[in-house]
Amino acid sequence: MSTVKSLNDLRDRFSPSDRMPLVFLGHGSPMNAIEDTAYSRAWTELGKSLPRPSAILVVSAHWMTKGTTLVDVSAMPKTIHDFYGFPDALFAQQYPAHGDPKLASEVVTLLASHHAEEDDTWGLDHGAWTVLKFLYPNADVPVFQVSIDMSRGLDYQLEIGRTLAQLRDRGVLILGSGNVVHNLRAMQYNGKPQDFALEFDTLFADRMQDRDFAALADQKKLGNLLRMAHPTVDHYLPALTIAGASDDKDALTFMTDSIDLGSVSMRSYVFHNAA
Repeated sequence: MSTVKSLNDLRDRFSPSDRMPLVFLGHGSPMNAIEDTAYSRAWTELGKSLPRPSAILVVSAHWMTKGTTLVDVSAMPKTIHDFYGFPDALFAQQYPAHGDPKLASEVVTLLASHHAEEDDTWGLDHGAWTVLKFLYPNADVPVFQVSIDMSRGLDYQLEIGRTLAQLRDRGVLILGSGNVVHNLRAMQYNGKPQDFALEFDTLFADRMQDRDFAALADQKKLGNLLRMAHPTVDHYLPALTIAGASDDKDALTFMTDSIDLGSVSMRSYVFHNAA
């Protein structure tokens, strides 16, 4: 696994800027929230290195809607434990950050052409809080989620990202949380990476470096490889949101690129102004 190994190494890759970076984190197992892992350590390092945002907008694989894009406008988003079969210590976790109802309502207006609507019933699912607790452990930055519309094609999520990009100039950190490869049916507990997982992860990284995002949203051409990597595309779509919000002024830094349990890519990356 390749990981940024020191805080200074990571800081050196970010140039001072009023424009916020974009972050995509492969969140993997909820157990990363309570275990000392290479991933949780990398998220902690990243949190210490990022400029402090005025608010955080999260696009998580675990808030799926159909026919609309919902935006959480609640003042105190609840911590959602949307999993089962895990230790009590995980269910005891809370992330008591405030929401940002005013900004969230503005985002609804911003995404009006994407059938956006307000919602005050969601909160922070485990795609959000299991990584936020390492990025901002004091839960002192306002945060809210935006759903992914599963009734749309892959390129639709690129469009969402392009629309949200203007928030970067207002101090908003746009955070995507999912996995570049996510096939739980093909997990192997011996940890040996499956060939399809390595192939898709490599393809994804290469196209990202080339800024060929259209290729990553071409479901027909990705074909069976995409279906192997993502029996459902919920964990893939947040990665496209973050890609869509970037521009050619951004540098790309990969943080972690291991395949966990044979079929889950933990690749994380940051778009930021080039130093």
